[in-house]
Amino acid sequence: MTAAAIEAKSLTKEYDNGRGCRDVTITVGKGEAFGFLGPNGAGKSTFVKMLVGLIRPSNGSATLFGHKIGSLEAKSQIGYLPELYRYQEWLTGEEVVRLHAKLCRVDRSVADKRIPELLAEVGIGNRGRDRVKHYSKGMQQRLGLACALVNNPAIVFLDEPSSALDPIGRQEVRNILQRLKEKGVTIFLNSHLLEDVELICDRMALLNNGVILRHGKVSEILNKRTSWHFKVGGFTPILLSWLQDSTELQIKVSADIGAQSEKGASFPATLESSTVWLEAELENEEQVGWLNTLIIEQGMTLYEVSRKRERLEDWFMSAVSGLSHRGEHE
Repeated sequence: MTAAAIEAKSLTKEYDNGRGCRDVTITVGKGEAFGFLGPNGAGKSTFVKMLVGLIRPSNGSATLFGHKIGSLEAKSQIGYLPELYRYQEWLTGEEVVRLHAKLCRVDRSVADKRIPELLAEVGIGNRGRDRVKHYSKGMQQRLGLACALVNNPAIVFLDEPSSALDPIGRQEVRNILQRLKEKGVTIFLNSHLLEDVELICDRMALLNNGVILRHGKVSEILNKRTSWHFKVGGFTPILLSWLQDSTELQIKVSADIGAQSEKGASFPATLESSTVWLEAELENEEQVGWLNTLIIEQGMTLYEVSRKRERLEDWFMSAVSGLSHRGEHE
């Protein structure tokens, strides 16, 4: 039986200030992209640092491809881009990547071929001949990604890999990660950018105050709710109340227009006889057709109907709503 890429059992790191993480148990399969989410101060970076062998656990155990974390066998499989990266500003970008190749014991002939390819892939190209002191923060993050990939790792740990990049740069990083997935590389993505996790990852876990709060397949999480939007003309609050009473469905005015949407709530006068978006939680398309008919029968005009897919950000906010968070400044 092939060993999992990551097997963590009750992995714990306790600090005197109460930070760290406790009893984290996860399994990440070989070739899987795994998202690790959580508010600031949740303990995500602490967990990653234990897996890559930078800090020792207080308790628990973990392996990478069957090798104990911190061992040379485990470290030889790793590519790592830390959240806080610093590179020698007097070196050129190419020299920094070459230094990492030497540290990883990459054969020089292999490095000579791989380094220019990597610099091109991460978007540095000929700027690899410039000194790091002339790089923007985004360029340095691209450089860090090249360093993380120089040893052709079996598993890549990325701690906020595109936080300093503009939208074009984030898309380029996502494309790189997709290509890594296609090659069978395992990806462990620690990111605040939930769109990246949503588009790249197969499974994910949510950490809060050092403890796993929820976990599961990204596809299943995003399919748990099915909301539909109806663009309706001739709307009045009375008609909304009638729809709610007649159907016993969860129907509200979309929050996008800033209206109060709970049943029985008052609505701004400007909404009288206006065009609004209604949002409804429905179980199937038969209910969609039924609601369409009721809207039209009551004299309203139905302009558009669209299905709203839940975003990972919605799920995240719902999961942590009302909970305490350690935060950056606590």
